[in-house]
Amino acid sequence: MVSPSPSRPAATSATAPADPTDLSRRTAVALVAVLAALTAVAPLATDMYVPGFPAMGDTLGASSSAVQLTMTAFLAGLVVGQLLIGPLSDSLGRRGLLLSGTAAFTVFSVACALAPDIEVLTGARFLQGVSGAAGMVLARAVLTDRFQGAELPRYFAVLSQIMGVAPVAAPVLGGAILAVSTWRAVFVVLTVMGGLLLFGVVRKVPETLPPERRHAGGITNTFRAMGELLGRRTFMGYVLVLAFISAALFAYISGSSFVFENLHGVSATTYSLIFASNAVAMLIAGATFSQLAGRVRLNTLLVAAVAVASVGALGQVLLVLTVGETLAGTWITLFITAGGIGMVFPSTLSIGQALGRNAPGAASALLGGLQFLFGALAAPLVGVFGEDGSLPMAVIMLIAVAAAGVALVALARPWEGQGEPTESAK
Repeated sequence: MVSPSPSRPAATSATAPADPTDLSRRTAVALVAVLAALTAVAPLATDMYVPGFPAMGDTLGASSSAVQLTMTAFLAGLVVGQLLIGPLSDSLGRRGLLLSGTAAFTVFSVACALAPDIEVLTGARFLQGVSGAAGMVLARAVLTDRFQGAELPRYFAVLSQIMGVAPVAAPVLGGAILAVSTWRAVFVVLTVMGGLLLFGVVRKVPETLPPERRHAGGITNTFRAMGELLGRRTFMGYVLVLAFISAALFAYISGSSFVFENLHGVSATTYSLIFASNAVAMLIAGATFSQLAGRVRLNTLLVAAVAVASVGALGQVLLVLTVGETLAGTWITLFITAGGIGMVFPSTLSIGQALGRNAPGAASALLGGLQFLFGALAAPLVGVFGEDGSLPMAVIMLIAVAAAGVALVALARPWEGQGEPTESAK
């Protein structure tokens, strides 16, 4: 009897099909990567062109307020787009709207790059915001369709980290582009991003809501589901926690450059490093959430996150009132607040989407739409209430964080433990 060759099993092993579990894992990672990129593009588009505002005003013959209005138009488009596209996707499916929205974002980015005057640019920015909202709102809905259990909060943490870091990185990237070209090149870059995302959606994002799981009864019934979510105390509690925390973040983003550069006299480079360090705080918080999700209740993590943000915001106000304006004190308290914010985002998104699982698109629309609406309303308040010191920014942030705490206790009631992940998976 001849013994088999020792090399034979190795050959068989080499030609064996891949483990289907590994293949599924690779597919999931690719899907999440595309969804993360879709989530990033709208925050990047929000303020990537800010360093070019002066040149834009000169080129288009527009005032600074008119140029600023183009950003407001984009934010308004993001809110409207999420509130429309999210519920529609519960009835029409995700993939078609995602493809058309990404394609439209690419087209309107071209329109922005070629805009002959400020009026055309403002209109194109609004439509760019509406179409760009598709990637943000549908990324969350697709994740809710595709994943359950402890895996879902971890993926929401990825999207939350992207949303926190993208607005911080955008002006830096925009400044690098302006160093070698004009403000129009920023929109050319966004056009290229849109084209690449469209390719990614075509290749890696399947339809995750089959016809049998879609809402019957047409578009009217779809928006009725959103109305039902608006009437649910617990769900709206988590939505408002996210919205008020976002207001605190936008107040920080809009006011921090004045506080650090004008008040404390740091250079633009130093300010960028301070800003980046606070973004790192958000990344660390998101990574911590990913590690703890599945082992610690999401509501417990959310309570801890709001508490940390409250300590930072209150500490900043108390330091200004007692010690006075100090660079170290402002930096440290903002770092603490940013860390709390970085964990609130994935917590509220995970719980909110779980509570709205019967209408993931509508749930995502309300979470994202009110998040940007409150943020857009809070951003200009720092300037409205004066620029005599850091107190206006600190007080607005404290009020927003305190309001989030009230919504958490009075409406969300985390001790009831709603919205915790299940262990089953699709």
